[in-house]
Amino acid sequence: MMDRFVDMHTHSVASDGSMLPSELVRHAKESGLSAVALTDHDTVDGIKEALEEGERIGFEVVPGVEISLDFDTEMHMLGYFFGQSYLNIEPLLKGLRENREKRNPKIVEKLNRMGFDITIDEVVTEAKGRVVARPHIANVMVKKGYVKSVAEAFEKYLANGKPAYVKRDTLTPEEGIKAIRDAGGIPVLAHPIYLGLSLEKLDELIARLVAVGLKGIERTMWIILPTIPETF
Repeated sequence: MMDRFVDMHTHSVASDGSMLPSELVRHAKESGLSAVALTDHDTVDGIKEALEEGERIGFEVVPGVEISLDFDTEMHMLGYFFGQSYLNIEPLLKGLRENREKRNPKIVEKLNRMGFDITIDEVVTEAKGRVVARPHIANVMVKKGYVKSVAEAFEKYLANGKPAYVKRDTLTPEEGIKAIRDAGGIPVLAHPIYLGLSLEKLDELIARLVAVGLKGIERTMWIILPTIPETF
């Protein structure tokens, strides 16, 4: 029996990806995958196009989403297999996007008070139609010579606890899991390695989330070294 591979974590131009949803689906098939999940950040806007393209070319597309949640560091929760009910979660996602849109100008305002000549219009232009987020602010800072890298921008100014950080009004992990399940989806914790927790603390967190309905953990990402997933 031949091995079958799927990609369960992808982004399109509906959030911070580089391909149209239909292009992403075709690329997945041409790459030899058996299926692909579209999991854009806080939006399901690309799902309809992806499903239609999958049906047109005879390729399985899993409707999904990646929701940003409130945690000591930012946590992401993947939701899968909504079927045609994926629109049920859109009102909640719209609220999350609106909160992000309010947050970005506040970050820019803090940077302005610190002496950085940056405008929200420059940040929106940098996003090129994608969901505007802190990495786009960091990119503007790099282009203007204020920092040498995106990593430096976060380390000095944009990360949690740094001078330009603004807390997001968002869901708790428990609320995120409930929202995904209420919409008919399956909640899966995304890239737990990014949470920066010890194995003991991570075990405690996962047990807590399983108790409220967590159904899976993302074990492997293309940017994670092959040895790291053995932890999970």
